[in-house]
Amino acid sequence: MTTSSSELVKALSVGRPPNIQQRFPNSKALLVSGKFIDLGMIKKKNAICMAANGRNTFVIRGALKAAQRANSALIIEIARSEGGANAYCAVNYWNMARIVDATCNELGITVPVALHADHYGIKSKDDIPDAKIEIPTMFEAGITSIAIDASHLPDDENLLANLELKPFIPDWSGLETEIGEIKGKLGLSTKAEALFLIQGLNAHGIFPNWIALNNGTVHGIEASGQGIQVGLTQEIHEALEAYHVSGAQHGTSGNSSKRLREIANRTNTTKANVATALQMISWGLEVNDDGNAALDDKNGFIKVKDQGVTEAMWAKMVAYAKDKGWKSGDYKKLNLPFENKLLGLPREIRERMEQRVESFVYNMLVNVFNARDTADLTIDAILEANNYDPGPKAERIESPEEWTPEKITRKAALIENNQGPEGEFDD
Repeated sequence: MTTSSSELVKALSVGRPPNIQQRFPNSKALLVSGKFIDLGMIKKKNAICMAANGRNTFVIRGALKAAQRANSALIIEIARSEGGANAYCAVNYWNMARIVDATCNELGITVPVALHADHYGIKSKDDIPDAKIEIPTMFEAGITSIAIDASHLPDDENLLANLELKPFIPDWSGLETEIGEIKGKLGLSTKAEALFLIQGLNAHGIFPNWIALNNGTVHGIEASGQGIQVGLTQEIHEALEAYHVSGAQHGTSGNSSKRLREIANRTNTTKANVATALQMISWGLEVNDDGNAALDDKNGFIKVKDQGVTEAMWAKMVAYAKDKGWKSGDYKKLNLPFENKLLGLPREIRERMEQRVESFVYNMLVNVFNARDTADLTIDAILEANNYDPGPKAERIESPEEWTPEKITRKAALIENNQGPEGEFDD
């Protein structure tokens, strides 16, 4: 690490946003806005920050250790389905910052870390009143970045939901928006959809750090083999260059390292979510290079002996899932009922769970995402701003008069898209 101790002290002094300063006044953890993580990746060029879904404590600890070893900035995130009001994980929107802050101080983690509320899903207009109440509580709890996900709504309703909720998000916060995640095999995101959303936001003085696309991937366990469409992603990012928005890549599990390197090298992606692979790795399951858990001839997971949880604990987890009638894709729901049971395992077991995650994340950061030493570059961005908010990357170039609610609806009706069947958007 080339950042000096005095520079780190300065970054801690000026770079932590108000909610972090208030919630953790004596902390030495460099918890920062997602805006700075994005800037650090841009400074390096062709670099992507891993957004590790902290579905359990062991994933969080292993990912932080890997980021420190790689001197990489990091995002720890949780999605609404994983950690919202109806969560299937013990880690949630309201305790994640506390867990990450405590872990950073315990382990001496000095790299910049953003805390991202991923996939804050808006399924209908009826969700918006509750969101206006809930989103501020998440920032009070220490969130420093958020993804507003109304992507499965019609294009005009997606944009209007983003506009209505922005006043409840601090200006200093990292911001992600979406034009689709899982739409089945019938269609992918288009340039027209992406431009519509980003131009409409721009007209109202909203400048997202990231846009997530439905670019051919899925969440969870990849079965289709289609994978991320690098060319489509590049085409859409190039169309958006005037608006200075980076890409957020979702659903990396199931895609090869080669394809993810292509995303880093050919697109403007600076954030990539990794969720299912980290969960499976922490438990000790066999995972291939694509991050997919291997299955045996009976379509069951393969437990690696003396890796991850104990064999006895894994047998209990499998029995629990079988009793619930869960298939392989439902095993994520084991996180909530088993978190405390896993925390109660002997130290050597807990440490090997963390170590397995650390090894995987370190390799991804260094050899796939080109994120080594982005911690220094992110700290440079903080020192250059001399503030917890670097300000927007873009400026308004669209006319607000052309993006009234009525004109938004008319413009949306002219967009040709191929929205397919409903999917599980939240993960």
